[in-house]
Amino acid sequence: MGFLPLALLASTVVNKSGQQAFTSAGSHTFTVPFGVTSVSVVCVGGGGGGVSPYGGGGGGLAYANNIAVTSQQTIDLNVGAGGTHASRDGGSSWFNTISFLQAGGASTSGGDSTGTARNGGGDGGSSSGSSNAGGGGAGGYSGDGGTGGAGGAAGSPSAPTAGSGGAGGGGGGSGEFWGGAGGGGVGLLGEGTSGSAGVTQLAGSGGGGGSSGDDGGNGSASRAGNGGQFGGGGGARTPEWSQGNGSSGAVRIIWGRGRAFPSTNTGDV
Repeated sequence: MGFLPLALLASTVVNKSGQQAFTSAGSHTFTVPFGVTSVSVVCVGGGGGGVSPYGGGGGGLAYANNIAVTSQQTIDLNVGAGGTHASRDGGSSWFNTISFLQAGGASTSGGDSTGTARNGGGDGGSSSGSSNAGGGGAGGYSGDGGTGGAGGAAGSPSAPTAGSGGAGGGGGGSGEFWGGAGGGGVGLLGEGTSGSAGVTQLAGSGGGGGSSGDDGGNGSASRAGNGGQFGGGGGARTPEWSQGNGSSGAVRIIWGRGRAFPSTNTGDV
């Protein structure tokens, strides 16, 4: 069997497509594969935890394309944790440095989308300030997450809103003594359909996941719903121990010719 010419072999390596996703909260290191000279990256921040009377906001989403890298280079990144009733704020997810490309973690307001390398992305949805409120949806690729609905226990209830630009929808609020629902998360495979709004009712229903992300959890008589993966905000409920948790964020890196966020050949190959 003959050997491939070196020029053809090098071309084959450089043009090979691939991806790697980091979904566990905390610090990580990405090693650039052999022959790869540019990557595209999407980051989703952690959703906020519910702390009555507020549900947690949704994490932001930020992406950047054609980031110049060097073969075998090691690059730091971080995946933001989801918030809880004990620690409301979700953590930021970032690539290279926090100022280079960052999807902000959420509190009661949604996380933002920032960075000097940022090409696009949306902010997370906020949550209404009412007991048993729903959580906000995670930000989308070209729009913001939906707002969580207000519960009926304090003032007039209000309806949650749908996400836009592939974002997660806001979770529905709940009646007195019931739990608000979690906001919808957002997927990592590129922009898809936006998440629908949940429903504010006796037990709030979760916001729909955007871009194939997970739906937020429904509220119940015993606790609020958790945010959907990735970046959905948790719903609110009293007492303190029964609040919904925000979902953790994620960082996904893709490479190969003709691949770019928000939706150009961004699926797994």
